[in-house]
Amino acid sequence: MTVSLDDLDRRILNALQEDASQTNHQLAELVHASPPTCLRRVKRLTDAGVITRQVALIDPQHIGPALTAIVEITLDRQGDEQQVEFEALVAQEAMVLQCYRVSPGPDFVLVVQVADMPAYHALAHRLFAAHKNVRNVRSYFSVLRTKFETRFAV
Repeated sequence: MTVSLDDLDRRILNALQEDASQTNHQLAELVHASPPTCLRRVKRLTDAGVITRQVALIDPQHIGPALTAIVEITLDRQGDEQQVEFEALVAQEAMVLQCYRVSPGPDFVLVVQVADMPAYHALAHRLFAAHKNVRNVRSYFSVLRTKFETRFAV
């Protein structure tokens, strides 16, 4: 369901994507609206599912070794039931940060964050090698992250 957004909604969303930790008064000042209006708009956007959650972004380099892998997965059988089953499997895995069904090409593309290559090997064995419906796995390992953005253009 698409939600109709006006200019104020867009300013609020852009400001929150930049820094969701600001107070309602700071947000209101930034977007040139009254605090009660801002509070009502944020609640409406949250209730409508436009704002799904607010999180802290952590730079993995500051918490220890990290290896990012982009993984292409092709299933042997691509029926809806098999795809939903695979999605449920990867949704349970904390090291899988993102999972996309894609077309054409592989069936899924995953973004995976692990501590090191042995951790990736264990994950790959658990999710891919032990799963009877996985036909092909192709992994790419990041050597340098030049851009990381969570911002959605509104």
